[in-house]
Amino acid sequence: MSGTSLDGVDGVLMRLSADGSPQTLSGAALPMPDDLRAELLALNAAGHDELERAAHAANALARLYAGAVEHLLADAGLPASAVTAIGAHGQTVRHRPERGYTIQLNAPALLAELTGIDVVADFRSRDVAAGGQGAPLVPPFHAAMFGGDAPRAVLNLGGIANLTLLAPDQAPRGFDTGPANVLLDAWCQRHTGQPFDADGRWAASGRVDGALLQALIAGEPWLQSPPPKSTGRDLFNMTWLDARLAGWKDKTPADVQATLQRFTAQTVADALDAALPQAVEVLVCGGGARNAGLMRDLADALRRPVRATDEAGVAAQWMEALAFAWLAQMHVDGLKAGVPEVTGARGPRVLGALYPA
Repeated sequence: MSGTSLDGVDGVLMRLSADGSPQTLSGAALPMPDDLRAELLALNAAGHDELERAAHAANALARLYAGAVEHLLADAGLPASAVTAIGAHGQTVRHRPERGYTIQLNAPALLAELTGIDVVADFRSRDVAAGGQGAPLVPPFHAAMFGGDAPRAVLNLGGIANLTLLAPDQAPRGFDTGPANVLLDAWCQRHTGQPFDADGRWAASGRVDGALLQALIAGEPWLQSPPPKSTGRDLFNMTWLDARLAGWKDKTPADVQATLQRFTAQTVADALDAALPQAVEVLVCGGGARNAGLMRDLADALRRPVRATDEAGVAAQWMEALAFAWLAQMHVDGLKAGVPEVTGARGPRVLGALYPA
């Protein structure tokens, strides 16, 4: 998995037990090379010679994925022949389901060639073809891991934040709530030269501006739109942020960072209060779960227990990679893993396409 934050590639080697519970055999985290990260970021917007640049970037990404697979197999002491399939999501560079498409750069045929393992890829497009958002796709996995007798939510904090809503005797629901790290990382990079705000320490040096926070929330219609919904860098990017900060030139960069961190927390809280107010707790995964400042803001805004999924038995760092391994297994088994209650598709669909080794 390489997500919206573009900080690297996470991989897991997973074994599913007879009851469907996952066992993590090994994990690998490879940093995203600077030149590839810059190119993938650039390809989120229109530019010169996009088709060839995208093809080269997809091949480079597949080679990085293959490197992660090599690490996983070596760490577990297993041959490639022991693996049923690789679930490879690819890198989203456009997500416009309202226009009938979503684009994840990937080279799954090359990945199959490099690894000698079947590859399942292109998970989102079938759901979009069926009228759905194509995202988020992880709620059925969250339901398999954390469903129970009490209503709870699972919050993934990648570049974008998404919620899974789990209530007893109900199909899982879920949707994107807005930015998680995408604006925090970009603002931090611009003003400090660092790719992210470690533990929210820079945000802690500033003060949340309540008026700016309310202006950011009230000024974006997407935040008030009802589910099903999903978003990405197509909407939440530095052009979006600069336009909204135009009338707030007196704010220090640290104050803006503190306000953006609270913006992430508040938009999550508003979404959860509207969709599942009876949730007794929130389990957090993704890179944002390692940001102590963001976790404090979340606990304050959500007014209910907030804890990393590590405490519930699934490592927060590996959650999304595990989810796409699980989705790959669903494809191999011919099971319909799409959830219309989440994406708004006309019905459940088998997700992904198979590239045999």
